[in-house]
Amino acid sequence: MVGREPQLKVHIGAALNVGLSREEICEALLHCAVYCGFSKALNATFAAREVFRERDGEAG
Repeated sequence: MVGREPQLKVHIGAALNVGLSREEICEALLHCAVYCGFSKALNATFAAREVFRERDGEAG
């Protein structure tokens, strides 16, 4: 991983823990593209997808 993705994954997991939906998280990351740039927002979306997959693996 490069940059801030490890920290971001922790925050995404925490957001899920306090009740945010996956859709709400993805929408927030989409809005970030305007402020931080598309490539960084895309990397954040990939980090979120990793967290979602890890959560699905735990449940299954």
